[in-house]
Amino acid sequence: MKIALTIAGSDSGGGAGIQADVKTFHQFGVFGTSVITAVTAQNTVGVLAWEPVSAALVTGQLDALAADLPPAAVKSGMLGSAALVDTVAAGIARHRLPNYVLDPVMVATSGDRLLDADAEQLIAGRLVPLAALVTPNLDEAAILVGEAVATADAMERAGRALVRLGARAALVKGGHLSGDTVVDVLVTDRGARRFTRPRLDTTSTHGTGCTLSAAVAAGLALGRPLEQAVGDALDFVHRAMAAAPGLGGGRGHGPLNHFVPGPPRPPTEGL
Repeated sequence: MKIALTIAGSDSGGGAGIQADVKTFHQFGVFGTSVITAVTAQNTVGVLAWEPVSAALVTGQLDALAADLPPAAVKSGMLGSAALVDTVAAGIARHRLPNYVLDPVMVATSGDRLLDADAEQLIAGRLVPLAALVTPNLDEAAILVGEAVATADAMERAGRALVRLGARAALVKGGHLSGDTVVDVLVTDRGARRFTRPRLDTTSTHGTGCTLSAAVAAGLALGRPLEQAVGDALDFVHRAMAAAPGLGGGRGHGPLNHFVPGPPRPPTEGL
């Protein structure tokens, strides 16, 4: 069985972060391990409080897993501080962790900030060059490339800029654009592809970014080509949103249904 690693914060509400990632790994048929970078007190309404894990303990978690349970793919989400961005970048490089998917988490769906301002450009300088794929939303892409991203063409330009910064590929997510169709743009050194799907009328969007990056990492761990891993991940998130359980009483952004099936797998995949 293939191993996928998530480096992220713990979500006490269970819909995002480590909890969403491990659920997603399970549905894709990979064994999930985790490095916890922060502990949050949150629910569907928002983030009430959070504290980072020490850099020493994050390093210890990474070293322990690399020594005994080395992953076939890894993703990172909430890192919280410049010190932890440095720590994670050093650990990924030191252990040469493969198939790194960078979800540059900066702000929660609720609008709560999850990253110190001084760490934003450090992500561009330290983590983007290590990434097989970086998966920013529109706001994150704008911060990373230093210009507004508000159209599909601008998303493609931002993706190309991230590839120039060293990422092997970029998936710029268009969920915050208006319109009846959602457009996500995948950019590699070979060109760009736009994925489109109907927009769902739902407030169950908590954890979409975490789930998507975890699903891509799972696909890469199984040996799927990047474009297939991205397509499978987008389909999984769409189905998980459509089947959302409606938790939280409608006061905030509810979680997805991580129990929808993962994509079909050939009998020998991942062995």
